[in-house]
Order: sequence, then C-alpha cells, then structure tokens
Amino acid sequence: MNKINGYTEEEATGLIEYIYCGRNAGKTLSYLFETYGRAHNRAKGSVRNYYYAFLKNRSDERVQRILAGKNLTAGEIRPFTEEETDEMLRKVLTEKSKGMSVRRAIRNVSHGDEKLMLRMQNKYRNLLKKQPERVRRAAQEAGIPEEKSFLQRRLEREIDALYERIAADLKEENARLRAELEKIRSVKGE
Repeated sequence: MNKINGYTEEEATGLIEYIYCGRNAGKTLSYLFETYGRAHNRAKGSVRNYYYAFLKNRSDERVQRILAGKNLTAGEIRPFTEEETDEMLRKVLTEKSKGMSVRRAIRNVSHGDEKLMLRMQNKYRNLLKKQPERVRRAAQEAGIPEEKSFLQRRLEREIDALYERIAADLKEENARLRAELEKIRSVKGE
C-alpha cells in the first residue's frame, strides 16, 4: 500500500476530488474539511493539515497526477511578526476595554477584512491559551484593567446573589419583629 503523507493514494485522490468539486460549487474550505472529516471519521483539522501538506508536495509524481487540471492552490502562510502580534494585542485589548466582545473588537481592528479577522482571532485565541502572561503584560502596558476570568465573574455573581438573599431575609425578619413589637406595645397599652 503506497501512501502519500499518511493517506493511501485512493484516499488522497478522493479528498482532492471532493475539495475540487466542492470549491467549484462555491463551498468554503472550512466546510469541506469538516464534512469530509465527518464522512471519513477524521478530524477537520487533520483533513486541513493533510490537504495543505499534500499541496506542498508537488515534486511527487503521484501528487502531480492527482492535482492535474485542478488548479488548487494554498496561499502562503504568513505568520505574525512579534511587532505585529504586540500591536494587534494592544488594539484588541483597547477595543475590549470599551466593553466589546473579542469578536467585535477583532472585527473593528481588522476593519472588516475577513481573512485578517480570522488570522487575528486565531492568534488571539492562541495567545490566551499559550501565553496568558503576554496578554496580561500587554494589558498592563496599555493601562487596561486585567480582565476577570469566567470563574471570578461567576463567583462575584454568586456572592451578590447571596447578599441579596440575606438582605431580603433580614428585611422580612425586621418587618416581623416590628409587627411583634407593635403587638406587644398595643397589649401593654403604650
């Protein structure tokens, strides 16, 4: 069994045909990766990674044969520079500090450019997960208060709700005691 990057030649041909037909029908690559993955018991990310690795392997005669006449291309992957990352992070955090969601902040920063927005969203999510200290540092440098975590906000809501219940219970108890005091005063004739 002769494999190309982990897929059999038949699997590779099937995937490329699926992508080619789907693209001609106006489907997005993301949709095609997901549906192909679901149909073939593979993760969407795995299908995506295979597809791009396959396109880069054009020196292989089998790959050339499978791709013949299909005009499928992969855009150049352009990673953020450190300066671009810091600038993007500062801008997104500034927008978020105005009360916007991450998505809205990124949409504003990217000026509606869908591809840039997706790149920024992925980069921001990656930074939050893998470099939270960098995000905190950027927020501090920009003078933006540190964002509370989901658990912190939840705990604060629960504490507020507890205070509300205690206050309501105390008001009821206070009203009951006043009524009792009035009853006693009326019995004593005061």
